[in-house]
Amino acid sequence: MRTLFAVLLSAVALLFAAALPAQAQVGVPEIEKYFNAIRTLKARFVQTNPNGSIIQGTLYVRRPGRMRFEYDPPSQLKIGQWPVGWTAVSFLVKDPMSLSGDLRVEKLERVNGLIEATMSQTKKPKDGKVIVRFSENPLTWRGWTIIDSRGQQVSVALTDMQTGMQLADSLFSNESGR
Repeated sequence: MRTLFAVLLSAVALLFAAALPAQAQVGVPEIEKYFNAIRTLKARFVQTNPNGSIIQGTLYVRRPGRMRFEYDPPSQLKIGQWPVGWTAVSFLVKDPMSLSGDLRVEKLERVNGLIEATMSQTKKPKDGKVIVRFSENPLTWRGWTIIDSRGQQVSVALTDMQTGMQLADSLFSNESGR
């Protein structure tokens, strides 16, 4: 009887394991492929700052190397030219974007129905982390949280994402504001 129970339990476990790959197939290669397929992006964002303040705006990305945060009024802040070097989300505008080498994925997990990839610099892991969030089916970038070396967090949630459109050079020039 115990043998029959063990066989049945094993069969049930195999059935569940066979059902899991559809849920468990998103990994680092799929995330790299997803980002590398994006040439341009426009999305609305909601940013939550360490002090609890919330600001909104529009994010523009043109790969390689261009990212702009345009904050809604009353904020006058516009970040038009993303600085060269490490910033917590600067890896997103590299071409090709790679999640190995300078950057390392510390963990990949499912949290609250989203896939979260926690990343840091390979050479300076104590400089901070970024947790990038995705929904599945289809894989879609939903936002990120930056955690600096002091533990301060800034979270950004993305909505109304559009990709593949033309974005004017003027969006990314220093003259467009900082």
